[in-house]
Amino acid sequence: MDAASPQGTADLVGGVGRHWEWVLAFGIVNIVVGVLVLAWPGRSIQVLAVLFGIELIAAGIYRFVAALASDDESGGTRVLLAVLGVLSFIVGLYAIRHVAVTVTVLGLVLGIFWVVNGAMETFAALAYRGTPSRGWTLAMGVLSILAGVVVLAYPGMSLVTLAVFLGLWLLVLGAMGLFMAFQMRSVGRAASRLATAT
Repeated sequence: MDAASPQGTADLVGGVGRHWEWVLAFGIVNIVVGVLVLAWPGRSIQVLAVLFGIELIAAGIYRFVAALASDDESGGTRVLLAVLGVLSFIVGLYAIRHVAVTVTVLGLVLGIFWVVNGAMETFAALAYRGTPSRGWTLAMGVLSILAGVVVLAYPGMSLVTLAVFLGLWLLVLGAMGLFMAFQMRSVGRAASRLATAT
């Protein structure tokens, strides 16, 4: 079946629409985590810092083992992957042992992420004018940029303020995920009906 034909296009859109549950689950998880962060802001940031350290340790072990086990990479690439794995492991251990420093670094990383993510979403919303969720994407992008600028402009802000920013951002992201999931479901159903009719 040619993907450029109406039948192929309908099948493709229907296939995307059938996976709306994943977007819905993503939105629900973001909302739940956002509520938890807003309910316990101080503890949430500390737990996040520890989880960040654990993730770095796990990534370091994975990279080191992958560097030793991989036969596809050259010797230089394998050495680089092994060094990155060891470095990630050491930074992860440091992050767990020095949570206060990790929280400060996480604040800066979060600010940079919000600015970059917001710029990408804003660009996507402006570039693809025909998408139905363009307004939501643009609003989310602008909000993400503003939150990132605030966090980067005031790096010494309290943990509670940072947690509130994070919680609110997660709530908005979760709401947008729910909205997009239900849009995907309706588009997928319409495409399935069109595929069946043709």
